[in-house]
Amino acid sequence: MGSGRAREALDRLREVEAFLKRYVVGLDDLVRLLIVALLTGGHILIEGPTGTGKTVLARLFSRAIGGTFRRVQMTPDILPSDILGTYYFDARRGEWVFREGPVFANVLMVDELNRAPPRTQSALLEVMQERQVTIEGRTHRVPEPFLVVATQMVVGSEGTYPLTPVLADRFAYSARSRYPSPEAEVEIVRRADEIDEALVSGDFDPILGPAEVVELRRSLRDVYVSDRVARYAVDLVSTLRSYEEVRAGPSPRASIWIHRGARALALLEGMGYVVPDHVKYISRFVLPHRMTVKPELRADGVEPETLLERALRSVEVPKV
Repeated sequence: MGSGRAREALDRLREVEAFLKRYVVGLDDLVRLLIVALLTGGHILIEGPTGTGKTVLARLFSRAIGGTFRRVQMTPDILPSDILGTYYFDARRGEWVFREGPVFANVLMVDELNRAPPRTQSALLEVMQERQVTIEGRTHRVPEPFLVVATQMVVGSEGTYPLTPVLADRFAYSARSRYPSPEAEVEIVRRADEIDEALVSGDFDPILGPAEVVELRRSLRDVYVSDRVARYAVDLVSTLRSYEEVRAGPSPRASIWIHRGARALALLEGMGYVVPDHVKYISRFVLPHRMTVKPELRADGVEPETLLERALRSVEVPKV
C-alpha cells in the first residue's frame, strides 16, 4: 500500500475511533485500546460490572470495520465444540461436514470467560495465538482481522474458574470498566435510541475494510523505536519481576506487546517514532493481568496496578 493510501486508511481508522466515541460514552480509554488492538492484532480482556457498554462497543466496532461479529455467553457447562465448531455427518451428501463455531468471525465477544470450565478456556489458546482451529486433525483458518474481546467477572466471584496464567498471557491487553459518572449516564440515556438504531440498521456502511486493516498493521513496522525506549520498556518489566510482592511476574511477551502497542499509539498520533509516554500509557493495559501478587499481600490491598505505578515512578525515563 502506497504512502498516500496508507494515510487515507489511517484517516479512516481515526474516523472509526470518532464514530465509537459518538455512541459509547465514558469509555474513551477502552475505545483507544480497541483501535490499538486492531492495529497490533492483540486480544483484550475486560473486567467490570455488566451493562457498562462492552458488548455494544464490540458490536459497533465490528460494523465499523465491515467485519462479522459473534458473541458467546460462557456457562459452566459449555463445551469446546460449542465455540470452535464440530464435524457432523450429512446423510444427504453422504459425508462429514464441518460446522463452524462462533470463533469464525472478525470480532468475537466472549462474555464472562471465567465462568467457563478450564477445558473450554484452554480451547481458545490455539485460535488466539495462531488464528486457526484444529479439529479431528484438520486445520481451519479464522478470518483476518481476528480479535477476541473477552469479559470476566470480578476475580473470586462465585461460580468462576480462575484464568490460567497461560491463557491470561494470550491477551495482549486488559482493562477495567466501571460504572459511568451521573453526568455520563445521563448522556447514555439520551443516546440510547440512537445507539439501538445504529445496532439494528441494515444500511450501515463500514468505515474501514478488513483488507485495509491488514495493510495498516504492516505500516507499524515503519514506526521507529530507539534502543533507549525499547530498553525502558524491558526495564519496567524486569523491575516488576524483582518486587518481593510479586509471585509471578510478566513474561517476555509483555515486553513485545508494550513495543507493539506503543508503535500503534505513535501511528495514531501521526508520529514516526515512539516516545516514553507511549510506553507508559500502554504498559497500564499490558502488564497488570500478567502479574500475580502473593495472596497474603493481596489480602492487605496490594494490587498489580499499585506495583506498576511504583515501577513507573522508579524506573529512569530515557531522553529522546
